[in-house]
Amino acid sequence: MKTIKRRDFLKISAGSGAALAVAPALVKPDTRPGQAPPWTSPLARGLVSPGGRTKVKVAKIYMGLPNPHWPKPSLNLQEEIKAYENQFSQMKEEFSDVDFVVNILASKPEDVLQQADKIKEADGILAIHLTIWITPILEAILKFKKPTVLFAAPYSGHEWTYYGALMKQERGELLDCFLSSDRQELARAVRPFRAIHHLREARILNLTTAPFEEYAGKVREKFGTEIKRISLDRVEKIYAAIGEAEARREADLWYRGAEKVVEPSREDVYKSARLALAFEKLVEEEQATALTIDCYGTMWDKTIKLPAYPCLGFSRLNNRGLGGICESDLRSALTHTILQGLSGKPGFISDPTVDEARNHIILAHCMGTVNMDGPGRPGHPYKLRTVMEREEGVVPQVEMRLGEKVTQAIIVGTEQILYFTGEIVDTPVRLEDDRGCRTKIAVRVDGSLEKLWQNWSQGLHRVTCYGNLARELRMLARFKKLELVNEAA
Repeated sequence: MKTIKRRDFLKISAGSGAALAVAPALVKPDTRPGQAPPWTSPLARGLVSPGGRTKVKVAKIYMGLPNPHWPKPSLNLQEEIKAYENQFSQMKEEFSDVDFVVNILASKPEDVLQQADKIKEADGILAIHLTIWITPILEAILKFKKPTVLFAAPYSGHEWTYYGALMKQERGELLDCFLSSDRQELARAVRPFRAIHHLREARILNLTTAPFEEYAGKVREKFGTEIKRISLDRVEKIYAAIGEAEARREADLWYRGAEKVVEPSREDVYKSARLALAFEKLVEEEQATALTIDCYGTMWDKTIKLPAYPCLGFSRLNNRGLGGICESDLRSALTHTILQGLSGKPGFISDPTVDEARNHIILAHCMGTVNMDGPGRPGHPYKLRTVMEREEGVVPQVEMRLGEKVTQAIIVGTEQILYFTGEIVDTPVRLEDDRGCRTKIAVRVDGSLEKLWQNWSQGLHRVTCYGNLARELRMLARFKKLELVNEAA
């Protein structure tokens, strides 16, 4: 009887298989046990935010008429705008990778049309509702057919009463709205623009012998994302060119940062650290944003054997605001890019398993990312372990944070996103649980755990990111015409 390989079981028919997205402040990490080694910030390689190579272009348009009835006849439009601009200044980190290519007050449609050339080059439009009688201005904005988020504070006007109906009409299909007094939501409003921008700029390197060109073509047509094949020979040559002293220093950083080195030998850590530096060199040469490798092929098939296990290299790329993706999983690479664009934080790929007795789902994978809060932020405690299924190689076993809200998602083809949200209620790593993959979190699902596992489809892999990103995913799905499915609803 022929045995089905695990990597074949994980394959799925659709393919071959970013807190806020800002340029983070440079934090000098400690290298005490359990702290992230001081890897270079993404800013050093020209990234303006995690996963992004250039600034996001946003057209900011204030909509208001002088001497309106609402919110009051004596409203001073310039003072109102000044108050909003002060809010943007207070949140400058959240907008540090945003270029407001338009920043105007529009009191009539012609004010918008005069900015047509700049609006056309924008990734999205942020429309801020100031007074009543702005419908003609909004209609002029919607004619550009750009992703548009409208922010309307209470008392701005009565137009909110038709926003819901407008969003259901063809002319409003790229419109979403925040009806809120919390001006900090303005930062949240631009997140889908950032994800769209990052997808268009993304270059994903894929080391595999399997065909993926058809899927890559569909992805490029839909999102603008480039997926490029990389040869094993290219990786081996770069690996051979990495100096021993440099690789030993990198290995020492991993050693000194770990709470404990459990199984791997110092030589194994050295080889994986050397490969990690080779990955960085490869990504730099290609000006790529993510790298994925057919790990199970390289671990079992001697014809495409890597010189070391890739897990430290993947984790290191994630720590730096790039993407290191397991198992040549292009869907996870694309999902990682989306979540990183929405949050500024890396994703954690997992093979889930369900525990109804404790009412949670366990998300597990051997390779963990130390800087789950994003590059430049303090890292989580970690140990250096072997890959569980092979009992060899080197992986960082990361202890994530209890109480953290998380979002798990996967893109299916180029038409659908499956997701659910929840809260980390346990980290089995603390209990020295030796079953399943090394890095694990137990998540209490928002919704029904029973519905989640009964609705489950499309294979094992999902990508988990810190934060509840349900609203951001909803906006992105609307703008990119994706079906969004909450598997736990």
